Amino acid sequence: MRVSRTAIFYCALVLVLVPAPFFLNAYWLDVLDSIGIYAILGLSLNIILGHAGLFNLGHAAFYAVGAYTAAILNTQFDIPMLWLLPVCGLTAGLFALIVVRPIIKLRGDYLCIVTVGVGEIVRIALVNNVFGLTGGSNGILGIQRLHLFGLVIRRPMHFFFFIWAFVALTVFLFTRLERSRFGRALNYLREDEVAAEGSGINTAHYKLAAFVIGAAWAGMAGNIYAAKMTVIAPESFSFWESVVIFALVILGGAGSIPGVLLGSFVIIGLPELFRGFASARMLVFGLAMIVMMIFRNQGILPAHPRPYFLDVLPENALQPESTSGSPAAEPVAKEPS
Repeated sequence: MRVSRTAIFYCALVLVLVPAPFFLNAYWLDVLDSIGIYAILGLSLNIILGHAGLFNLGHAAFYAVGAYTAAILNTQFDIPMLWLLPVCGLTAGLFALIVVRPIIKLRGDYLCIVTVGVGEIVRIALVNNVFGLTGGSNGILGIQRLHLFGLVIRRPMHFFFFIWAFVALTVFLFTRLERSRFGRALNYLREDEVAAEGSGINTAHYKLAAFVIGAAWAGMAGNIYAAKMTVIAPESFSFWESVVIFALVILGGAGSIPGVLLGSFVIIGLPELFRGFASARMLVFGLAMIVMMIFRNQGILPAHPRPYFLDVLPENALQPESTSGSPAAEPVAKEPS
């Protein structure tokens, strides 16, 4: 039986991550925690950018909405952070529904420019201390840690297991979504929106749904980030954050879940490896990205269409009519196991 490239990648990732907490110090575990959070953000943007083909350079806005929702409700009403995880997702999804609905008809660069504006509006609103809740430039302090079955998730090792378990759940759910009818409709949008609309697909509905799902997942990532840091400020959700998330999706391979995970390691992890060469690491990293975009612009692990093989029936079954006069059986297309 042929083993797919995706299965090999996941096995290699598990073999690397499972023993990591027992061999790495707290600093490198914290780096892996950051990679995990950005992997969640990248996977959430991949729904919008990779599958639906919608340029979104304001994804940090949804990330911020989730983080600030968790911080405000936790510090003001003492609601546990774990209970707020789905609340943050719903809040960020509702915010995306309200903000994106008027602009969903825009395409290409026009949509991209508007999403940049949305991200900046959210950041400026946070700095200006909206309704006296966001703390202005100082942000919000004293956010509680996550509590899971009586255990306070405080140490980098605890966050490592929690974050990467959430990444695994995200990969599972988004893989199922990718293979569903909804996922195929998003791919039609990415390839040719006009043809998709001509085929009966409600393009506005599916584009809006992609934004809401991606925003909801980014909001939950914001909850995890707030619980990890215990303090948040508007600088953590700047335009640069949106650029980083966008870059890791494009570099890894838009539309490819393994590609996004690999892109998270490359964008977030590699700069830490070369921290000793602080004066030159960004130059080398930028040069590597330029070379990558020139010679492999589809990404490191690009998405490939799923192959379908045709079960070849006996030769007489492929004739227009069988000997009995009844219509011949049609060959059946089957997805490989």
